[in-house]
Amino acid sequence: MPLAEDARQMQEDLARFRHDLHREPEIGLHLPRTQEKVLKALEGLPYEITLGKETTSVTAVLRGGAYDGGTSGTSAGAAPAALPPAALPPAVLLRADMDGLPVQEKTGVGYTSTIDGAMHACGHDLHTAMLAGAATLLAERRHRLAGDVVLMFQPGEEGCDGASYMIREGVLDAPGRRVDAAYGMHVFSSLEPHGTFCTKPGVMLSASDGLVVTVLGAGGHGSAPHSAKDPVTAAAEMVTALQVMVTRQFNMFDPVVLSVGVLQAGTKRNVIPETARIEATIRTFSEENRQRMMDAVPRLLKGIAAAHGLEVDVDYQQEYPLTITDQDETHTAEKVIGELFGGSRLSRWATPLSGSEDFSRVLAEVPGTFIGLSAVPQGADHTTSPFNHSPYATFDDGVLSDGAALYAELAISRLEALATAGAPASAGASASVPAL
Repeated sequence: MPLAEDARQMQEDLARFRHDLHREPEIGLHLPRTQEKVLKALEGLPYEITLGKETTSVTAVLRGGAYDGGTSGTSAGAAPAALPPAALPPAVLLRADMDGLPVQEKTGVGYTSTIDGAMHACGHDLHTAMLAGAATLLAERRHRLAGDVVLMFQPGEEGCDGASYMIREGVLDAPGRRVDAAYGMHVFSSLEPHGTFCTKPGVMLSASDGLVVTVLGAGGHGSAPHSAKDPVTAAAEMVTALQVMVTRQFNMFDPVVLSVGVLQAGTKRNVIPETARIEATIRTFSEENRQRMMDAVPRLLKGIAAAHGLEVDVDYQQEYPLTITDQDETHTAEKVIGELFGGSRLSRWATPLSGSEDFSRVLAEVPGTFIGLSAVPQGADHTTSPFNHSPYATFDDGVLSDGAALYAELAISRLEALATAGAPASAGASASVPAL
């Protein structure tokens, strides 16, 4: 049976698994119930399972049976422990993040979250279900795999940098050698029509950094501000000045996004507080601008504080780097999408998205790409549907089998090309791209 059709036969099972995950979202790096569900989904399949030490991650390695590179044991799918890394078969990594968000769900779906204040508002439950489906599809086609497949079930994508933990614990070297290529996928509840796959070679997602500012003043009576050192007015000036700085010092064609999400000060209207607090998110689309912002922001804020006779503590926190996809691996993914679903299902973005991802950590280490998939409910207007992270964000189960099929076929076809080429991951990638 063709792979895509086999995946469609799994659709109901995938939807049930996704609903089970959705009802019990977990946040952060420790997702014990989610890990348990993933392990149950992998039960009975011929994977070598490794659990995270610092997190509840799951790494699963499937040894392919079609590698003809002359390495003893690989044809039977056994782990070739005695072989040097250079003699091992090629390997491909597939990643799904598993964590939810601290959002109170308001979708009203029949499988609404049962955990107060937690929701799978970013679709990670779909990612996990799709990769679990791919695990079955790949196991059933183990004899066709010209190398090994690593499944990366990752916690803590939402601001906890879970990918870094898994990389430190060896996920990229799980087969016994560094993987040759890596693929990740992310669903969207808006942006594109239902079922559209989205790609972009090069910079696909912005870098993300955090800014925490504490303005240090001297409290006093609201009727006598001259006898105090008011941090509130200085903080208000800082919020405005940050926006002006972005428009005056940075090229609009290499944008910077700075949004203040927290502005806190005071306890009563006639009391000048001791401190004021600002928290902001900063998104940049080039490493040059990222470094410039790290210099420009503290300089600006310290200057404003000094002008008011105040002190300021500026904590500029580097978070996720740019998500940069490999051009050849992106072309490979586009080719597979075209073959499985037709070129009409593919949209190549002209500009990056201002979201950020810790899959960027993986792509900084090995060639790979990141693929978007619209899970906008059928019949809904993708231009007005609530976007990811909204308490009203709704994702359609209908894309689950397509996502599972794409994960599996990416591994199968890429391993075949790698084994045939006998070369690094970027070699052998087809330049034939379906019409966009």
